[in-house]
Amino acid sequence: MTNLLEDKVIVVVGGTTGLGLSAARAFLASGARGVVVTGRNPDSTRAAQTSLGVSARAVNGDACTPAHAVEAIQTAVREFGGFDGLYHVAGGSGRRMGDGPLHEITDASWRATLDLNLTSLFNSNRAAVRAFLERKTAGSILNMGSVLGWSPSPHYFATHTYAAAKAAIIGLTQSSAAYYASHNIRFNVLAPALVETPMAQRAAQDETILAFIRTKQPLEGGRIGRASDLDAAAVYFLGDSSRFTTGQVLAVDGGWAVSEGQLPS
Repeated sequence: MTNLLEDKVIVVVGGTTGLGLSAARAFLASGARGVVVTGRNPDSTRAAQTSLGVSARAVNGDACTPAHAVEAIQTAVREFGGFDGLYHVAGGSGRRMGDGPLHEITDASWRATLDLNLTSLFNSNRAAVRAFLERKTAGSILNMGSVLGWSPSPHYFATHTYAAAKAAIIGLTQSSAAYYASHNIRFNVLAPALVETPMAQRAAQDETILAFIRTKQPLEGGRIGRASDLDAAAVYFLGDSSRFTTGQVLAVDGGWAVSEGQLPS
């Protein structure tokens, strides 16, 4: 990639594995002065620091706590002298916590899945806006959504709390985009379909689901997405190329949202 992020300092919440780590590498390859990635798993955090090198810092902690994003932003300012953009990737399936069809969801699984996907994002977005306003600078906030926020798939992907959280991310992003536009603080959403990440192992290892994906995500012969498929869009939204773009939702989904998908017989 060319230097589309030259001199930018980017924070990636949820950037030590999968989509976030791939994006962090792309940001550095696009000329970012510094990248701060965060993650919950200490081993992944250490591995990310090693793989990203001297122009990155890795912060361990829980994105569901308000102080986490604040610490990451402070690290960016202290270590790299600025803060220009936030990419919030942290989140994940609530299936292991009991998420599923509406009638099966418990109170505890509802709260836990919303915390993982929505509260964590609220915390990071609020911290980023406060930092931009305090510093009186423009900034870009990119949030990770999902096509399940508006394009459900009831047979294989019936996790209704997760879908509700991803739909709420669009509402928060667009209302914030409207409110902070006069401050030149931009908010946008990337919405993937099924991508091969640690979160997606259940589906990625199920031949029946993969057969469905071949018709639901028909681009390039019908395949599961790769983390790198989202990198160019993330670079665009966090750089000056998108300086006149806010409040948008971009689906990078292999055709999911415009394809019926055929259930294997």
